[in-house]
Amino acid sequence: MFDKILIANRGEIALRVIRACREMGIASVAVHSTADADAMHVRMADESVCIGPKSSTESYLSIPAIVSACEITGAQAIHPGYGFLSENANFVQVLEDHGLAFIGPSSEHIRIMGDKITAKDTMKRLGVPCVPGSDGGVADLDSARRVAAEIGYPVIIKATAGGGGRGMKVAQNAEELEVAFRTARSEAKAAFGNDEVYLEKYLQRPRHIEIQVFGDGKGRAVHLGERDCSLQRRHQKVFEEAPGPCITPELRERIGKVCADAVAAINYIGAGTIEFLYEDGEFYFIEMNTRLQVEHPVTESIFGVDLVREQIRVAAGLPMDFRQEDLTIRGHAIEVRINAEKLPNFTPCPGKITQYHAPGGLGVRIDSALYDGYVIPPYYDSLIGKLIVHGRDRNEALARLYRALGELIVDGVDTTVPLFNALLAEPDIQNGDYSIHWLEKWLARTFG
Repeated sequence: MFDKILIANRGEIALRVIRACREMGIASVAVHSTADADAMHVRMADESVCIGPKSSTESYLSIPAIVSACEITGAQAIHPGYGFLSENANFVQVLEDHGLAFIGPSSEHIRIMGDKITAKDTMKRLGVPCVPGSDGGVADLDSARRVAAEIGYPVIIKATAGGGGRGMKVAQNAEELEVAFRTARSEAKAAFGNDEVYLEKYLQRPRHIEIQVFGDGKGRAVHLGERDCSLQRRHQKVFEEAPGPCITPELRERIGKVCADAVAAINYIGAGTIEFLYEDGEFYFIEMNTRLQVEHPVTESIFGVDLVREQIRVAAGLPMDFRQEDLTIRGHAIEVRINAEKLPNFTPCPGKITQYHAPGGLGVRIDSALYDGYVIPPYYDSLIGKLIVHGRDRNEALARLYRALGELIVDGVDTTVPLFNALLAEPDIQNGDYSIHWLEKWLARTFG
């Protein structure tokens, strides 16, 4: 087992890893930019190292600075959290070359899954169902027209190196294809330095269902059910729950086994999430995230496992602490992402926290790095906390979420708490009847 782990991240996810390390008796090292000198993860870690100025490109994304911090502190392993360098294959390769352990998958697996076309081809080969679409990138408009005619409209054009909704455009018919194709390529080039795109069938009312998988790197893997992440704004998740309201035990077992078998076949190590669009009883692969997800706490809540602890264990060469038959769902969990944003335009709202009070009570968890007097810097993501609730069933979880939102106090900045209060009053949310398009349509009706 490792003696010391460096966390190459900030905010609530850095705290999450520090807590797991402390429970395991492992020393933790926090890295931070000059803007985060007073951050909670810096205060809670056993050691801290400043790795650069406020810009993330010169601090949290600086591979030389992070490797140097490991050498200075004697850290043997790095936990990347999510975002930043968590899915950077070059970073993992550098660590491997320096004899440092990466608490996550291999650079090869990150590279395979980081390219949407390669990932899709790999999953097809492994028996994972995929959305009908082009076989690889689409080089020009004429090729796009041919593929669209074969699979039928509407279609969606996606950047092969994409993420976060950038480089994605929908064409409802042949007349819209040219503008959508050219715009997607232009956005992809600007955002990722790569204008390659591919086409897929655009599903009308799908849900976003993701399967949590975990492998030991030695050909053994399990699944930990699904999460429904369909409530999204601009392809960014805001509300996640597990188990999915529309997924039966039979569906869960079928798709879960397919996913576990797939990652076992490639000797995948650690936590991963295989994401699908789900419609009319069918699953269609869209991507695999080779890291811990923001919404991992809902899975932890219903299975009673510590995914970060398991990540550390398998990275140290230990066996997984559970088998598939040990994993039984208990109750229902929901997570909402609390962002420092001003509604209705979701404008980032950094500033000083004048008062903070976390909700508590049975079945309530909040992962946050806030404290009274903390100044939210304007340089990073606006996520300031995740409120997670767990109940015996979905109705109890919804009631607990309503109660916990009422207890939460974050003064000094605007937050997205009012959004969730409003959503909980909607019959569709109460009934679990929504798709990936639901929230955007609701926002348009509510705020114009």
